[in-house]
Amino acid sequence: MNFARLREDIRSVFNRDPAARSTLELLVAYPGLHAIWAHRTEHWLWERGLKLLARWLSHVTRFWTGIEIHPGAQIGKGFFIDHGMGVVIGETATIGNYVTLYHGVTLGGTSLAKGKRHPTIEDEVTIGAGAKILGNITIGAHSRIGANAVVVKSVPPNSVVVGVPGQVVMRSQPAGEGPDLEHGKLPDTLGDSVAALMKRVEEIEGRLAIQNENTVYMGSNGVKHPLHLHTPSDGIWQGEDFSI
Repeated sequence: MNFARLREDIRSVFNRDPAARSTLELLVAYPGLHAIWAHRTEHWLWERGLKLLARWLSHVTRFWTGIEIHPGAQIGKGFFIDHGMGVVIGETATIGNYVTLYHGVTLGGTSLAKGKRHPTIEDEVTIGAGAKILGNITIGAHSRIGANAVVVKSVPPNSVVVGVPGQVVMRSQPAGEGPDLEHGKLPDTLGDSVAALMKRVEEIEGRLAIQNENTVYMGSNGVKHPLHLHTPSDGIWQGEDFSI
C-alpha cells in the first residue's frame, strides 16, 4: 500500500472533521478510514483477477465498518467518509479526488446491464447524509448534494442539489477553496416557487378587489370553506389552509 496515499487520507480527515484529535484516534476509531484503506487492498486484488478473494474481503470490511464498497469501484485520493454507517458504493462507481460522503449515502445502479451503471463523482464533491445518487450519471466537480436528496440526472459543476427528485441549483459564484461541507444548507426551490406564486395571486386579488373570504373550496365532507392564502413569514407556513 502506498504510504504517501495513507498520509493523504489521514490529512483529509483532519481537514474535514473538527472532532479528530490525534492520529492514534484516527487509526483505532474511524471506520470510514478503515473502509477506504481496506478498499484499496481489495481493489488491487480485483484488478489482478482475484475477484472472489476481493469480494470476500469487502464482505468482511462491511461487517467490520458498516460501510459497503464494491472492490471494483474506483476511488481517488483524499476520499473521506464521515461516520459512514450505511454507505453503499457500487461496482462501477468512479469517485474523484477529495470527495466527502456522510452516513447513509448510496451510489447505486439502476440497470441490469454489465457495463457502467453507477455514478461518476468528480473532484471535491460533498454528498450529504442519506443522499442517493442513482444510475450512470455524473456529479460535476465542486458540487454539494444536500442531505436525503435523490439524484437521478447528471449535475453540472458548481451546483447544489436538493429534494426528491433532486433539484439542481447553479451557484452564482464558484465554490470557495477547500471542501464544501454545508450539506445541511438546503434551498427550498419548490417552496419558494409556491410562495412566489401565492404572493402573485394575492397581488392580483388585491388589484381586482376580490376578498379571500369570498373564495371557497369544497371540503371532503361536502361543506364549503373559505380559502385563505397566506404567503409564509420567515419560512413558516400558517393559516386556515392547513388541517394537519
